[in-house]
Amino acid sequence: MADHLILDKSLIARREARAATSSRQGADFLLQRAVEELAARLVMVERRFDVALAAHGRGHTLAAALQASGKVGRVLALERSLAAALRHDLPAIVADEERLPLVPESLDLFASVLALESANDLPGTLIQIRRALRPDGLFLAVFAGGDTLFELRQAFMRAEGEIAGGVSPRVSPFADIRDIGALLQRAGFALPVVDRERLTVRYGEPLSLMADLKAMGAANALVERSRRPATRGLLLRVAEAYRDLFGEADGKVVATFELFALSGWAPHESQQKPARRGSADISLAEVLGHKSK
Repeated sequence: MADHLILDKSLIARREARAATSSRQGADFLLQRAVEELAARLVMVERRFDVALAAHGRGHTLAAALQASGKVGRVLALERSLAAALRHDLPAIVADEERLPLVPESLDLFASVLALESANDLPGTLIQIRRALRPDGLFLAVFAGGDTLFELRQAFMRAEGEIAGGVSPRVSPFADIRDIGALLQRAGFALPVVDRERLTVRYGEPLSLMADLKAMGAANALVERSRRPATRGLLLRVAEAYRDLFGEADGKVVATFELFALSGWAPHESQQKPARRGSADISLAEVLGHKSK
């Protein structure tokens, strides 16, 4: 675990629990796009994975995509909240990605969406994932990074500077793509690949973007965030600043989401060839290291 905590993980888990039951129509668009990207990459891999873990799909979405791929045998789920875990009709673990309760070399595929941007200790998290994979096991992840929500960050800075005479952190930081490949290698992954996709989403008004972020469970979770709730006056000024800075001719505003797609393999002497097939008949207890009495 990192010595200096940047993000409040318990707050993130609580917000994701609420997001798992959110009824806001279309607010899960980023999750859906991340799952689609991960599934497309899995389809291109010419092999089958006996035991796969779907991490932080906020319910059935990622697990369903793995099952539909035809590339996996048994799918297990991992969620940060019980609310999300209960949406699964398959074995599910409730745990944080920085404290994985997994037996070393117990998985053939570790798939993760929109989770790694919330890791305080990303290098340590990647090492845990690599250790959980069997030799020649595959790690696939899609998460937000880089320029994600830079418009909202700038709008908050302008508005809060004008109203309060100073600024407090309101938008979480995101990793730079230049660091990710090196971190994969440092964690022991072979053949690391990092790609980037930049999505631009148009909104009728900035407050709709903020409502979507809240419904996603992606609101500000910085440890050093202001504990005073944002006032209506501040939010309205943020919306004005957003329109001034990033408004388009038709009155709409744009929001940027940058997605990093990662892949890496647990080292094996016959890399890129199918690993020895094992039994797909594996229990959740075996993966977690709990033996029945």
